[in-house]
Amino acid sequence: MHKDIIYIDVEDDITAIIGKIKASKDKIVALVPPKRVGVLQSAVNLRLLSRAATNANKHLVLVTANKALIALSAASMIPVAKNLQSKPEIIEIDETETDEGEDIIDGSQMPVGDLAKVEDSSKDDKGVDLTEDIESMDIDGDVEKVSKDISKNKLPKVKVPDFSSFRKKIFIGGAIVIVLAVFLVWANIYAPAATIIITTNTSPAPFSATLKLGTVDATDVSKGTIQTVSKQIKKDINVQFDATGQKDLGNKATGTVSVTNCDSSSPITLVAGTVFVASSGERYVNNGQSIIPGFSGSSSVCQNTGAGAGTLDIAVTASVAGESYNITAKSFSIVGVSGYVYASGSAMTGGTTKIATVVTAADIQKAAQALVDLSSDDVKQQLTNQFTNGEIVIADSFNIDRAAGVSKPLVDAEATGKATLTSATTFTILAISKSEMELYLKAVLEKQVTANQKIYDNGIDGIKLSGYLKTDQAVTVNVTTVGKIGPNIDSELIKNQSKGKKYGDVQSEIDAIQGVSKVDIKFPYFWINTVPNDINKIEVNFISQNA
Repeated sequence: MHKDIIYIDVEDDITAIIGKIKASKDKIVALVPPKRVGVLQSAVNLRLLSRAATNANKHLVLVTANKALIALSAASMIPVAKNLQSKPEIIEIDETETDEGEDIIDGSQMPVGDLAKVEDSSKDDKGVDLTEDIESMDIDGDVEKVSKDISKNKLPKVKVPDFSSFRKKIFIGGAIVIVLAVFLVWANIYAPAATIIITTNTSPAPFSATLKLGTVDATDVSKGTIQTVSKQIKKDINVQFDATGQKDLGNKATGTVSVTNCDSSSPITLVAGTVFVASSGERYVNNGQSIIPGFSGSSSVCQNTGAGAGTLDIAVTASVAGESYNITAKSFSIVGVSGYVYASGSAMTGGTTKIATVVTAADIQKAAQALVDLSSDDVKQQLTNQFTNGEIVIADSFNIDRAAGVSKPLVDAEATGKATLTSATTFTILAISKSEMELYLKAVLEKQVTANQKIYDNGIDGIKLSGYLKTDQAVTVNVTTVGKIGPNIDSELIKNQSKGKKYGDVQSEIDAIQGVSKVDIKFPYFWINTVPNDINKIEVNFISQNA
């Protein structure tokens, strides 16, 4: 624990030393006196120091080797340490011990005189016990009783003002006065305010119409059109599905077909994909366009002997995969070609069989329906949450525009696991701006009020939408609500008539207005009972109730 070391000057009196103890910021205070300091060679002064330290919640230690001072400290229960490093303790001193090295004030050794007559220096000339008087002193008060010289027959009592305490009281008193003045100014000038609450009898003003919605056209009451706003989200929606088709995905057999033309002297053209049917029923197609030369010479000779025939070898491929298309050499017919045109094929080879699960058109159609059946409530809520300015959302206008689904893998392709159908989808929803709706309602309700009436409620908070309909000609929705119409009371006139008046006067004046059923005035603080003269501090609120 830290300690504060205070070195006492020879000129310091008991009051100065006590002040230094109080001013210390540490809990332990070590006093280091000089030799022959008379102020501490007094039991009364040491008791004053002990009392001051106790009241200041500090631990006092004397650092001295003076036996006489140690003896006096022991009597005052003040711990003593021989140096700053040694442990402090309260020393028990034999009364017969004396200090050989230091001078101690001893009344019996004083010159004969007035003081020699004193038998007991702890009492005054009237026999009052000065020790009890010292112990009863309040060293923390405004006055300290200080003993200057124990060798005299009495203790002079001197009042010393505590200027620190006096200044503190002055500051506190001044602060209280300032705060009170500020409060009085605020309470009488700035705090006064009033809210006049007028309850009026109103009549309902129903509104019902089918409005045409326009995202571009401005609101037009005469045309029954109101402008709308829209929100949109684009995202890819997908579903997984099981492929159910079966298909041989092995290799296709290939070979050569030789074609003989004895039917036409002109070349015969066979387009790519022309079908060649083997005599055993297998079907093959040519890989590209084939032009068969015309015959030359006699047609009959060509037909009987083949002399002069136009011939061409054409590479063909089986129409489907499979080992069953590996056939021996056979005769062929050509689909779409008749007459004296002959075809004979070589052996067809290379066909293999591999039966695999593939995507079918029916699989994709089923997956497309699953896309439609997916819940879109979360997307609808996301769109609705994008309207943050009080728009009136038309829930039935929620629209989903799906692009054609794309299958992965494609139709007739092998599906090794789950197949996926993905559709690029656009979600849209419409809403009516609150400000546009209020403009529309105001224009409609103003046609229903008379000269001495005004609109108290345009019905915007009770709007109900239904019957949303989208056609090629227009987009419409049914709008219904109920407004309120009541007496036309000028709030500015009320403010001017009420300023500076008391609660009862204001209430009776406003009660007399036709259509008013109740008047109440709210003041912000209990001490205010008069409406302020500043109309900017007066607020007029209307509450409508059905008549």
